[in-house]
Amino acid sequence: MTDPLSLTDRARGCLLGGAVGDALGAAIEFYSLARIRESFGPEGVRDMVPAYGIRGAITDDTQMTLFTAEGLLRARSALAVDEIVAPSDQIRRAYLRWLFTQGHLPERLPPGIERAELLDGWLLEQRFLHARRAPGQTCLTSLADPSPRPWAENWSKGCGGVMRMAPAGLASAEGTIRDAYTVGFQAAHLTHGHPTGYLAAGAFAVMIERLAEGSPLDEAIGSGLGALDREEGAETIRGIEAAQRAARELPASPEAVETLGGGWIAEEALSIAVYCALVSHDYESAVLLAVNHSGDTDSTGAITGNLMGALLGPDAIPERWLDELEGREVIDRVASDLVADEVDLERYPPS
Repeated sequence: MTDPLSLTDRARGCLLGGAVGDALGAAIEFYSLARIRESFGPEGVRDMVPAYGIRGAITDDTQMTLFTAEGLLRARSALAVDEIVAPSDQIRRAYLRWLFTQGHLPERLPPGIERAELLDGWLLEQRFLHARRAPGQTCLTSLADPSPRPWAENWSKGCGGVMRMAPAGLASAEGTIRDAYTVGFQAAHLTHGHPTGYLAAGAFAVMIERLAEGSPLDEAIGSGLGALDREEGAETIRGIEAAQRAARELPASPEAVETLGGGWIAEEALSIAVYCALVSHDYESAVLLAVNHSGDTDSTGAITGNLMGALLGPDAIPERWLDELEGREVIDRVASDLVADEVDLERYPPS
């Protein structure tokens, strides 16, 4: 049977869906469930509310997702001019450009990386990406390290690796990279040193890849689960299996979400997103469930939005939310560029 959605539809749905989920959760990231209900009623947040003084504001989750995509696109540009580069190397450079937008680019840079190449790029021209939206300290400190080795030596398994990794799955579905899992965990390992912190990101990238290829949700989740090593990926496996079990046994509710944790760490954020996707029949109910809990609501909203957007496409996202989404046109453009037949060498020049 022909897939009713094109790869471009699924890519646009994925990145726009993630950004909308991010924005819905941004204002209540540090609220308890009781405070959310007190502030917004018994059903919690139902529409965009101002965060950082802007209705529909994105956070560092979407910012870093866009720079992940930029790194993959620049790796593709290098291949187009017969240069062989590792995707993780270009993603690292893209993350350093994000670091510059946050005012943290260090005086010393890793060997082989020139300051001039980090101060050039179409994404850097987008002023909304220069806003500071509570960037993760692990990402800031890891990327500011000028040592030659790229991999983080901390022991963090925060969700900051998972929440930005949807583009790796989309690029694999397009064919730019061959192994979403490896590229996903390598890109997350640039900032997060605990195996769970980066392997969960690899599993998530596989889920997005399968959804972008048209697989059903349960099969995509199973593929992400199957990519994990049973020993090293044990925490992530337990998190995904807990989400599957909760989806079978518990009704869709914030209380059920909170049995899976707060989403501050990688396996919990992925677990919550998997649960919210499994128990929901549409994009709107999934992301609202993902943001109305006591936890890292912007990240769980973003990851859930990525999954549901890749599954259902952009038309499933309520237009009232897209109308208010900060940076909508840029996010849409990057998503389409990521899976286009040819890369725009002027927009994404090889470093």
